[in-house]
Amino acid sequence: MNLGSHLKELRNKHDTLSQEIEQAQRSPAFEDIQITALKRQKLKIKEEIERLSLSTNA
Repeated sequence: MNLGSHLKELRNKHDTLSQEIEQAQRSPAFEDIQITALKRQKLKIKEEIERLSLSTNA
């Protein structure tokens, strides 16, 4: 897998997590700890996207 396709896959995962978080926040069945875990996962992906983007621009 090349870097461009890896970045695209990470962005897709980030977008999917955004949707999951929105749905979880609207659902009373989800607990705050579950939402926090999703947000942490989303942040890690965002940081990886930024790191990889910076390395391709350097």
